[in-house]
Amino acid sequence: MAVKIRLKRMGAKKSPFYRIVVADARSPRDGRQIETVGTYNPLTQPATVNIDEEKALKWLADGAKPSDTVRNLFSEQGIMEKFHNQKFSK
Repeated sequence: MAVKIRLKRMGAKKSPFYRIVVADARSPRDGRQIETVGTYNPLTQPATVNIDEEKALKWLADGAKPSDTVRNLFSEQGIMEKFHNQKFSK
């Protein structure tokens, strides 16, 4: 089962709000999810990002692949760097 960390669109029309979720790659964008890792609100200035770092690192270590946007969000929060250091420190 290929697992991805990606954005799930929530909110009203013209007012997007996203949850950062772990989901099977075959499920639809707003479909079934395995776990919620955080939230992302692009409408605030600056954009609001809340991520549970422990869950994100756990899923990355288990082999979940982040989408391009989620990878950028994780990089801004320093999670990708921590994952890289954790992976290659062994």
